[in-house]
Amino acid sequence: MTKELPYAAPDFTLTDNNGKSISLADFSGKWVVLYFYPKDDTPGCTVEACSLRDARDDITALGAEIIGISRDDASSHEKFKAKHMLNFTLLSDPDHSVMDAYGAWGPKMFGKEGVQRKTFIINPEGQVVKVYGRVTPLGHGEQVVQELKRLQAN
Repeated sequence: MTKELPYAAPDFTLTDNNGKSISLADFSGKWVVLYFYPKDDTPGCTVEACSLRDARDDITALGAEIIGISRDDASSHEKFKAKHMLNFTLLSDPDHSVMDAYGAWGPKMFGKEGVQRKTFIINPEGQVVKVYGRVTPLGHGEQVVQELKRLQAN
């Protein structure tokens, strides 16, 4: 499902690693880097999370917040954040309803369905303005920083 950009970002409310409900609406008026990833503490997901962690200061300097979403539970997120000193919000989407809404759930290798590694940049008006499909984890944080600068310059 490829939508024409920009389009309204689907709203959601999910719980974070502390059991607190977080909604996309909580970030109204801010840029949001929303990324979906398959599983806490797996090689590719760790590389991607650490890349975003390392770029976080530049991303927040551009007025953006990072939110990561997987099917993992709060306990798993807490361990993942602590082990890798992740400095952004991780949310649990156990029934993949938010993944479905964003088109980040679907066919994977060997005919199985699952989480697709995708990143969405949402502008302060709540519109998706950039979609990265099939994200390459290494260097993704810097890629997002450059795209935020480009989008904000326009």
